[in-house]
Amino acid sequence: MELRTEDVDVGERLDKVVARHTTLGRARVAELFAAGAVRAVDANGRRRKARKGDRVEAGDVIHLDVDATALDRGAQPDAALDLTIALERPDLVMVDKAAGIPSAPIVAGELGTVANGLLARYPEMADIGFSPREPGLCHRLDTDTSGLLVAARTQAAFDSLVAGMKSGALDKRYLLVCELAAGAVLDERGAIELPLAGHATDATRVVACRDAVETERLRARPAETRYRVLRRRGARALVEATVSRAFRHQIRSHFAAIGAPLVGDAIYGEASSLGRHALHASVLVWPGDDHVAAFEVASPLPPALERLIDE
Repeated sequence: MELRTEDVDVGERLDKVVARHTTLGRARVAELFAAGAVRAVDANGRRRKARKGDRVEAGDVIHLDVDATALDRGAQPDAALDLTIALERPDLVMVDKAAGIPSAPIVAGELGTVANGLLARYPEMADIGFSPREPGLCHRLDTDTSGLLVAARTQAAFDSLVAGMKSGALDKRYLLVCELAAGAVLDERGAIELPLAGHATDATRVVACRDAVETERLRARPAETRYRVLRRRGARALVEATVSRAFRHQIRSHFAAIGAPLVGDAIYGEASSLGRHALHASVLVWPGDDHVAAFEVASPLPPALERLIDE
């Protein structure tokens, strides 16, 4: 069985990535590693026997010596889920996701995710995507991040858009509200360039590395978040951020690292009565290619986040 890793997996422990992409329990995953039944092939085609504590590298394909039927964790259709469709075409669908809705199921039989809702409406997505649990999805958003999420209805569209995300051709912009800590400085525009890696012991976090030693030790990958401040009120700022190849939690970790964590971010800052972190995927722009026609879709900042900067 082959598992193709994604950009969001880079830097994470291999055993955790295998567990996340399959229905195998932690004990079964540990048994596979102990038995030498897990191998990784890097982007250059080099094979290596994998240990559970190894970190995923960009382009890795993981090979598991296990019956593929044991790994079936495909999403189930959920017609009851109400999805807001921002764009619908024969080749793709754009969902304007509400905060609190996961992008894809984690456990077998889970309902109520974007993937479940898409599969009920567009059954052709079942055979498209990174894995059966993510039908059609070209990328993911954190559960508490709202905004635009694109899914493909054809294999050609999926391949083209995923390649565009890796190359930076797909322009992804986010709106966020951050709160500056005492002494922190946020320029009117700039770029945060700190390599990111999965946390060694806490799977809920990623680490923004500040020096070469830490970057090497954690095998962090380069990451850049460009931003411009749109509005300020006291210690808070409404910011537009742009990323090309987004690492998991990239914006959240980067802004926390410069002393400006997102409002309501319980992992990198402080929880609040907002009940979510203040991050919204606001714009997706695709210039078009031979397979997917151009599009530009925008989603306004939710009122709950707008009030954070107007209070």
